Amino acid sequence: MKELNSMRLEFPSRSTNEGFARAAVAAFASQLDMTMTELGDVKTAVSEAVTNCIVHAYPDSIGVIHMRVRIIDEETLEIQVKDKGRGIQDVERAREPLFTTGGEDRSGMGFTIMESFMDTLKVRSTVGSGTTVTMRKKIEKRRTFR
Repeated sequence: MKELNSMRLEFPSRSTNEGFARAAVAAFASQLDMTMTELGDVKTAVSEAVTNCIVHAYPDSIGVIHMRVRIIDEETLEIQVKDKGRGIQDVERAREPLFTTGGEDRSGMGFTIMESFMDTLKVRSTVGSGTTVTMRKKIEKRRTFR
């Protein structure tokens, strides 16, 4: 795989930064000439990943969220969202729909939503050290007619 372009962001785990993260990734990803549907999918997945950091990784404090976005092989967008928060005790259970540790007001659908809007989703986590979510989406080349 050949990386064609990349960016890195680092920001505090404040809820106001969720919109910033979505907009930054959307602006970077626009060079792939995405459809509005593809762009919406990416923005939704980013929103879920960043919100998970805010709610679950740093529930009682403000931590740092690290984000790396890459364009690979001219057609694949890779987004990595990483925190150094609490970590996840049981990743497989956390990926089950409706499972949450965030209280009654959380739906427990974050990973399910990310997985449904992206082509691949990988979650690595160590309790006490943090979580890394890596998502990929292949962007279909649009055909032009003359």
